Amino acid sequence: MTVLFGTSLPVGPTPAAAPASCGRTPAAAATQRPSEGSVHSWDLSTGVDGPGTRFVTFLAGCPLTCLYCHNPDTMRMRGGKRTSADAVIAEARKYTRFISASGGGATLSGGEPLLQPVFAGELLHRMKHELGLHTALDTSGFLGARATDALLRDVDLVLLDIKSWDRDTYRHVTGRPLEPTLDFARRLAGLGKEVHLRFVLVPGLTDAHENVDGVAAFAAGLGNVSRVDVLPFHKLGESKWEALGVPFTLHDTPSPTAAQVAEAKAVFAARGLDAV
Repeated sequence: MTVLFGTSLPVGPTPAAAPASCGRTPAAAATQRPSEGSVHSWDLSTGVDGPGTRFVTFLAGCPLTCLYCHNPDTMRMRGGKRTSADAVIAEARKYTRFISASGGGATLSGGEPLLQPVFAGELLHRMKHELGLHTALDTSGFLGARATDALLRDVDLVLLDIKSWDRDTYRHVTGRPLEPTLDFARRLAGLGKEVHLRFVLVPGLTDAHENVDGVAAFAAGLGNVSRVDVLPFHKLGESKWEALGVPFTLHDTPSPTAAQVAEAKAVFAARGLDAV
């Protein structure tokens, strides 16, 4: 992700608000109080958060404990600030002209947005219908069962992380099983929901040819994956781990070479996928 305007924008003070259901019609949304949730930060960015310039809202809390997480400060919900949907929408509204001109939109990221499905649904609904923005949901898919069909109707694009095909490696990397993510991917395919798949290439961990090809074969069989982002492992978040007093276990792991990244992209391309 390339940040356009400095670091993440801090979350400002917000009024208290009562929870509301997600996926409502615009008229119903106007008559109900907005939900609130734990927000880590928001930002304007371009890169792997969806097409064009995006207003990205980072929700706090995640059920995964990925070894290479570059935002470990978003793992715990208590690490965020209690924030109303009104406050997030008001902030996003400031940039809608600029975002629309770039062909961009709004992305919910984290953390894991589906850890707070009511709040996520409120934001997606209002970003799409109230602000008229293209919407993207950045998720591991592990909590995909929490996403109602109504929530998904307000999502134009899902950025889905499949971190490994080998089940043991997946559990080692994330602390969780792979199957819920695959189930969610199949559900998205059934709904015809566009997916950008993201795969982090970690030398000595996820870069085995059979592992990459397993993800590629699965993605190719879905029929709704329009793009694959092969993301080179990096250690830009190591200082955040240190600040939290938690050892960064991949300290000695190198970033993949350009040749290794090109090889992984070629595996996806061989399955007929657009890998970038």
